[in-house]
Amino acid sequence: MLAVVPPGLLNMTAAKISLNEGHVRGIMFAMGACLVVLFQTYIATLLARYLSENPDVVDVLRQVAAGIFIIITIYFLFIAKGTPKKQVDPKIKSKHSRFFQGMFMSVLNVFPVPFQSYMTVTLSSYGLMDFEPISIISYVSGAVIGSFVVLYAYIFFFEKIKGKTITSQKNMNLIIGGITGVISVVTLLNIYFRS
Repeated sequence: MLAVVPPGLLNMTAAKISLNEGHVRGIMFAMGACLVVLFQTYIATLLARYLSENPDVVDVLRQVAAGIFIIITIYFLFIAKGTPKKQVDPKIKSKHSRFFQGMFMSVLNVFPVPFQSYMTVTLSSYGLMDFEPISIISYVSGAVIGSFVVLYAYIFFFEKIKGKTITSQKNMNLIIGGITGVISVVTLLNIYFRS
């Protein structure tokens, strides 16, 4: 759940779909995204034990993540805000296309896997979680339900502020770019101070 609380690609896209096409399509997008979150979180919990035993792998993942965050920041701050595209009414015949779009975008969003692995290792180190099946199922269920609740909250929050300047595409891109920029800097500092 914590992985989708700050404005990011999934929650901002869910909000944008809701604003442009209605909240039902936004919810379908969120459901598709959460289905993938289920698998990502499960994989992350299985990788957590391996990552805790191999700190070199964690360092490489940090460097890859920093590069990805920098690329995303450049895209949203400099490329995506460039020339506004002509708005075309989408010809969507089914709500299922938004469901599959949510799945697709969630698959592209690989950041939850290392985040969930980190959370699992942290919870395990405090004795709040073990790697038994019931504990893994509980953690994965909580992450999926929490992610859906956060996406749902974004959908309805942006519906309430519709028409305000913050909801324009340019401002949404700047928000996403700013957040990924901050994450890039924090990740680079983390890499620098660990070396």
